[in-house]
Amino acid sequence: MEKEVCIIGAGLAGSEAALQLAKRKTRVSLIEARPGLATPVHKTDYCAELVCSNSLKSEKTDSAAGLIKYELSSLKSFLYGFAIQSRVPAGGALAVDRNVFAESVTQAIENHPYIRLIRAEAIRITQDGCVECSNGANFGPFHAIVVASGPLTSESLADWLLQQTGSEGLSFYDAAAPIVYEHSLNHEKIFKQSRYEEGEGDYLNAPFTRDEYETFINELISARRVIAKDFESKDLFQACQPIEEIARKGIDAPRYGPLKPVGLTDPRTGKRPWAAVQLRAEDPHGQSYNLVGFQTNLAFPEQERVFRLIPGLEQAEFVRYGVMHRNTFLDAPRLMTKSQELRALKDFCSVPVYLAGQISGTEGYCEAIRAGLQVALEITQHLRGRQRVPLPPDTVYGALLSYATNPDTQNYQPMHVNFGIMPPLDHTIKNKKERYAAYAQRAMKAIDQYASQVLDL
Repeated sequence: MEKEVCIIGAGLAGSEAALQLAKRKTRVSLIEARPGLATPVHKTDYCAELVCSNSLKSEKTDSAAGLIKYELSSLKSFLYGFAIQSRVPAGGALAVDRNVFAESVTQAIENHPYIRLIRAEAIRITQDGCVECSNGANFGPFHAIVVASGPLTSESLADWLLQQTGSEGLSFYDAAAPIVYEHSLNHEKIFKQSRYEEGEGDYLNAPFTRDEYETFINELISARRVIAKDFESKDLFQACQPIEEIARKGIDAPRYGPLKPVGLTDPRTGKRPWAAVQLRAEDPHGQSYNLVGFQTNLAFPEQERVFRLIPGLEQAEFVRYGVMHRNTFLDAPRLMTKSQELRALKDFCSVPVYLAGQISGTEGYCEAIRAGLQVALEITQHLRGRQRVPLPPDTVYGALLSYATNPDTQNYQPMHVNFGIMPPLDHTIKNKKERYAAYAQRAMKAIDQYASQVLDL
């Protein structure tokens, strides 16, 4: 008898898991709440829509961000392949045309004979392994269920999960940066250059003088916000802090953060600017650009007023305004096993229930894709009665999973892959570059060995 798995959520994790399971001849019911249930940040009905940035970060394998891409490549990730196909220029980073990327994923899912895409809001899982939806539909029973509903999980499903797991609601605030049309930019002020590179690069740069910068920061701090509160660090995901919150830490804080001018030379003056805003292409034709590091909580009219104070953006037309939203996640160290199974539902549900992606408290695009890939491998081993091959903690995702499932972790907050949570090397290397190279070499060897054991599934 063919096995069938239900995946709740067609984001990055859910889409990758669905395609991986379908590839292995497991039938998948993929339940997605959109478009019937809108979110504050999604703009399309596509699966795997990228809502914050179009960048998947560095491809260099001497970084944790680059290593997770090596893992995705080694394990033959579908979404990583679509990202490569839809990439746009971004220096040493992998950035994509978000519409082309999401459309490619959606077409692959809709056209796969083993995947049934269901547009409905899942609200609860039943004891016999079915999934109930808000429209009264009841799907199942299934042989396994994956909750990959993401940080914007619907209120009904989030309430049910929190009730069943006995955990308190955990959340943080996240934000997205605005996008502007290229034709509305003043190229007499803006120049094209990547940091530390001569001549043209993949980024546009808007340079500030000192007076221009100080005027901009003062207006930024005093501008009206959508969510009118002064945030503490614990309220915000650190990698996506609104630019105005960074500015509140001190007038020079943005200049040492997203507006740092190092490695740039303004061709008009031949000197490094006092500060600079970088803009990254949103599409391969360069028709629209993302304001890098400009996640924001400002009201839409204030974004137009304040961001047009940036030199070269005086007449900027906005493709999309920046938005801020609340994200929900579960307490993974107490609720999730290393196989990504939801421990708290083992006695409730007759079939295993797994977590994948940001609902489990991991953070990042590639991390979500990798979570979906991993959960598909875990489920396949379970359904086929195979002895589980443990993911080595020396891999970057293995290290993240170990961190996220460590019951000794206190005050757990969402985490990206990083070298700070990797198991120590067997010898001390003081030189940072050499230490990172050693982490990378060990991690690549570990994932290659793991891949050789699971890719035949």
